[in-house]
Amino acid sequence: MSPRPAARPGGRSARVQQSVHTAVRELQTERGRAALTVPLVAARAGVTPSTIYRRWGDLQELLADVAVERLRPETPPADRGSLRADLEHWAVDFLEEMSSGVGRSYIRDALAGDPDGSNAGQCSAYAVEQVEVILARAAERGEHAPDTEIVMDHVVAPMMYRILFRPGLLDAQYARDLVATVFYRLMPLPQSSAPGRAPGDNPVPHQAG
Repeated sequence: MSPRPAARPGGRSARVQQSVHTAVRELQTERGRAALTVPLVAARAGVTPSTIYRRWGDLQELLADVAVERLRPETPPADRGSLRADLEHWAVDFLEEMSSGVGRSYIRDALAGDPDGSNAGQCSAYAVEQVEVILARAAERGEHAPDTEIVMDHVVAPMMYRILFRPGLLDAQYARDLVATVFYRLMPLPQSSAPGRAPGDNPVPHQAG
Protein backbone atom coordinates (compact mmCIF):
# COMPACT_ATOMS: atom_id res chain seq x y z
CA MET A 1 0.00 0.00 0.00
CA SER A 2 1.45 3.34 -1.02
CA PRO A 3 1.69 5.89 1.79
CA ARG A 4 -0.48 8.97 1.59
CA PRO A 5 1.34 12.11 0.42
CA ALA A 6 3.26 13.79 3.21
CA ALA A 7 2.45 17.33 2.04
CA ARG A 8 0.21 19.30 4.33
CA PRO A 9 -2.92 20.97 2.94
CA GLY A 10 -2.87 24.72 2.39
CA GLY A 11 -5.22 27.66 2.81
CA ARG A 12 -8.48 27.26 4.73
CA SER A 13 -8.12 23.49 4.72
CA ALA A 14 -4.80 23.81 6.57
CA ARG A 15 -6.31 26.21 9.10
CA VAL A 16 -9.20 23.83 9.78
CA GLN A 17 -6.83 20.89 10.19
CA GLN A 18 -4.58 22.81 12.55
CA SER A 19 -7.43 24.06 14.73
CA VAL A 20 -9.08 20.64 14.93
CA HIS A 21 -5.79 18.84 15.64
CA THR A 22 -4.96 21.38 18.33
CA ALA A 23 -8.40 20.93 19.88
CA VAL A 24 -7.95 17.14 19.98
CA ARG A 25 -4.56 17.39 21.67
CA GLU A 26 -5.76 19.94 24.22
CA LEU A 27 -8.88 17.97 25.10
CA GLN A 28 -6.93 14.72 25.40
CA THR A 29 -4.64 16.43 27.90
CA GLU A 30 -7.48 18.05 29.84
CA ARG A 31 -10.13 15.33 29.84
CA GLY A 32 -8.58 12.13 28.54
CA ARG A 33 -9.11 10.32 25.29
CA ALA A 34 -12.26 8.50 26.44
CA ALA A 35 -14.11 11.80 26.95
CA LEU A 36 -13.60 13.02 23.38
CA THR A 37 -16.60 13.47 21.10
CA VAL A 38 -16.95 15.11 17.71
CA PRO A 39 -19.20 17.93 19.06
CA LEU A 40 -16.73 18.61 21.88
CA VAL A 41 -13.79 18.80 19.49
CA ALA A 42 -15.78 20.95 17.05
CA ALA A 43 -16.74 23.43 19.76
CA ARG A 44 -13.12 23.78 20.92
CA ALA A 45 -11.85 24.15 17.34
CA GLY A 46 -14.50 26.70 16.37
CA VAL A 47 -15.95 24.61 13.55
CA THR A 48 -19.21 22.76 13.08
CA PRO A 49 -19.48 19.00 13.74
CA SER A 50 -20.49 18.56 10.10
CA THR A 51 -17.09 19.98 9.06
CA ILE A 52 -15.36 17.23 11.00
CA TYR A 53 -17.67 14.52 9.70
CA ARG A 54 -17.20 15.66 6.10
CA ARG A 55 -13.44 15.71 6.36
CA TRP A 56 -12.66 12.81 8.69
CA GLY A 57 -15.80 10.65 8.69
CA ASP A 58 -15.85 9.83 12.39
CA LEU A 59 -13.93 10.36 15.62
CA GLN A 60 -11.65 7.36 15.11
CA GLU A 61 -10.56 8.59 11.70
CA LEU A 62 -9.85 12.01 13.21
CA LEU A 63 -7.81 10.53 16.05
CA ALA A 64 -5.86 8.47 13.51
CA ASP A 65 -5.10 11.57 11.45
CA VAL A 66 -3.89 13.42 14.54
CA ALA A 67 -1.74 10.43 15.52
CA VAL A 68 -0.08 10.17 12.10
CA GLU A 69 0.71 13.87 12.15
CA ARG A 70 2.16 13.65 15.66
CA LEU A 71 4.33 10.69 14.65
CA ARG A 72 5.95 12.76 11.90
CA PRO A 73 9.60 13.52 12.88
CA GLU A 74 10.15 17.21 13.54
CA THR A 75 13.89 17.28 12.86
CA PRO A 76 16.40 15.32 10.77
CA PRO A 77 18.48 12.65 12.51
CA ALA A 78 21.41 13.95 14.52
CA ASP A 79 24.81 13.84 12.83
CA ARG A 80 27.21 12.14 15.27
CA GLY A 81 30.06 11.82 12.79
CA SER A 82 29.81 8.14 11.81
CA LEU A 83 27.24 5.69 10.53
CA ARG A 84 27.37 3.55 13.67
CA ALA A 85 26.96 6.53 16.00
CA ASP A 86 24.18 8.05 13.88
CA LEU A 87 22.19 4.81 13.70
CA GLU A 88 22.57 4.07 17.41
CA HIS A 89 21.52 7.57 18.44
CA TRP A 90 18.52 7.53 16.11
CA ALA A 91 17.43 4.02 17.13
CA VAL A 92 17.61 4.86 20.84
CA ASP A 93 15.55 8.03 20.34
CA PHE A 94 13.04 6.21 18.11
CA LEU A 95 12.55 3.44 20.65
CA GLU A 96 12.19 5.85 23.55
CA GLU A 97 9.60 7.95 21.74
CA MET A 98 7.55 5.10 20.30
CA SER A 99 7.55 2.98 23.46
CA SER A 100 6.43 5.85 25.70
CA GLY A 101 2.83 5.96 26.85
CA VAL A 102 2.08 8.80 24.45
CA GLY A 103 3.86 7.06 21.59
CA ARG A 104 1.97 3.81 22.10
CA SER A 105 -1.31 5.72 22.20
CA TYR A 106 -0.55 7.45 18.90
CA ILE A 107 0.46 4.15 17.28
CA ARG A 108 -2.77 2.48 18.41
CA ASP A 109 -4.88 5.38 17.14
CA ALA A 110 -3.04 5.52 13.81
CA LEU A 111 -3.60 1.81 13.19
CA ALA A 112 -7.18 1.66 14.53
CA GLY A 113 -8.34 4.29 12.04
CA ASP A 114 -6.50 2.71 9.12
CA PRO A 115 -8.80 0.43 7.10
CA ASP A 116 -6.68 0.59 3.94
CA GLY A 117 -3.23 0.60 5.50
CA SER A 118 -2.36 4.13 4.37
CA ASN A 119 -1.58 5.33 7.90
CA ALA A 120 0.80 2.45 8.48
CA GLY A 121 2.40 3.19 5.13
CA GLN A 122 2.90 6.83 6.00
CA CYS A 123 4.39 6.06 9.42
CA SER A 124 6.75 3.60 7.76
CA ALA A 125 7.69 6.26 5.22
CA TYR A 126 8.65 8.61 8.06
CA ALA A 127 11.13 6.06 9.39
CA VAL A 128 12.46 5.28 5.90
CA GLU A 129 13.12 8.97 5.28
CA GLN A 130 15.09 9.27 8.52
CA VAL A 131 17.12 6.12 7.83
CA GLU A 132 17.89 7.26 4.30
CA VAL A 133 19.25 10.57 5.60
CA ILE A 134 21.62 8.64 7.88
CA LEU A 135 22.73 6.28 5.10
CA ALA A 136 23.24 9.16 2.65
CA ARG A 137 25.51 10.90 5.16
CA ALA A 138 27.50 7.71 5.53
CA ALA A 139 27.91 7.44 1.76
CA GLU A 140 29.13 11.04 1.61
CA ARG A 141 31.77 10.17 4.24
CA GLY A 142 32.85 7.18 2.19
CA GLU A 143 31.60 4.68 4.78
CA HIS A 144 30.33 1.21 3.93
CA ALA A 145 26.57 1.28 4.58
CA PRO A 146 23.74 -1.28 4.56
CA ASP A 147 20.67 -1.15 2.35
CA THR A 148 17.72 0.81 3.73
CA GLU A 149 15.57 -2.31 3.90
CA ILE A 150 18.16 -4.08 6.04
CA VAL A 151 17.89 -1.32 8.63
CA MET A 152 14.09 -1.29 8.44
CA ASP A 153 13.81 -5.08 8.75
CA HIS A 154 16.42 -5.60 11.46
CA VAL A 155 16.24 -2.40 13.54
CA VAL A 156 12.87 -0.71 13.07
CA ALA A 157 10.69 -3.79 12.59
CA PRO A 158 11.85 -5.63 15.76
CA MET A 159 11.37 -2.51 17.85
CA MET A 160 7.83 -1.99 16.54
CA TYR A 161 6.97 -5.66 17.10
CA ARG A 162 8.16 -5.48 20.69
CA ILE A 163 6.32 -2.19 21.30
CA LEU A 164 3.04 -3.56 19.97
CA PHE A 165 3.10 -7.19 21.06
CA ARG A 166 5.76 -7.71 23.75
CA PRO A 167 5.81 -4.49 25.77
CA GLY A 168 8.32 -5.60 28.36
CA LEU A 169 11.67 -4.03 29.10
CA LEU A 170 12.74 -1.93 26.15
CA ASP A 171 15.85 0.07 26.89
CA ALA A 172 18.58 1.90 25.02
CA GLN A 173 20.84 -1.16 25.02
CA TYR A 174 18.20 -3.17 23.15
CA ALA A 175 18.22 -0.55 20.37
CA ARG A 176 22.03 -0.53 20.27
CA ASP A 177 22.13 -4.34 20.07
CA LEU A 178 19.83 -4.27 17.04
CA VAL A 179 22.17 -1.83 15.32
CA ALA A 180 25.11 -4.07 16.23
CA THR A 181 23.39 -6.99 14.52
CA VAL A 182 23.18 -5.01 11.29
CA PHE A 183 26.89 -4.22 11.44
CA TYR A 184 28.26 -7.59 12.48
CA ARG A 185 25.95 -10.12 10.88
CA LEU A 186 24.07 -8.61 7.96
CA MET A 187 26.20 -6.01 6.17
CA PRO A 188 28.19 -7.33 3.21
CA LEU A 189 31.86 -6.72 3.91
CA PRO A 190 33.87 -4.39 1.67
CA GLN A 191 36.03 -6.27 -0.82
CA SER A 192 39.18 -5.17 1.01
CA SER A 193 38.05 -6.65 4.33
CA ALA A 194 39.40 -9.91 5.65
CA PRO A 195 37.01 -12.89 5.33
CA GLY A 196 34.57 -13.35 8.16
CA ARG A 197 35.03 -10.01 9.93
CA ALA A 198 35.62 -6.37 9.16
CA PRO A 199 38.73 -4.82 10.70
CA GLY A 200 38.20 -3.90 14.32
CA ASP A 201 34.89 -5.79 14.67
CA ASN A 202 33.99 -7.44 17.95
CA PRO A 203 31.50 -10.21 18.71
CA VAL A 204 27.85 -9.21 18.67
CA PRO A 205 26.55 -8.02 22.06
CA HIS A 206 23.81 -10.08 23.64
CA GLN A 207 20.39 -8.77 22.55
CA ALA A 208 17.75 -7.97 25.12
CA GLY A 209 15.15 -10.72 25.12
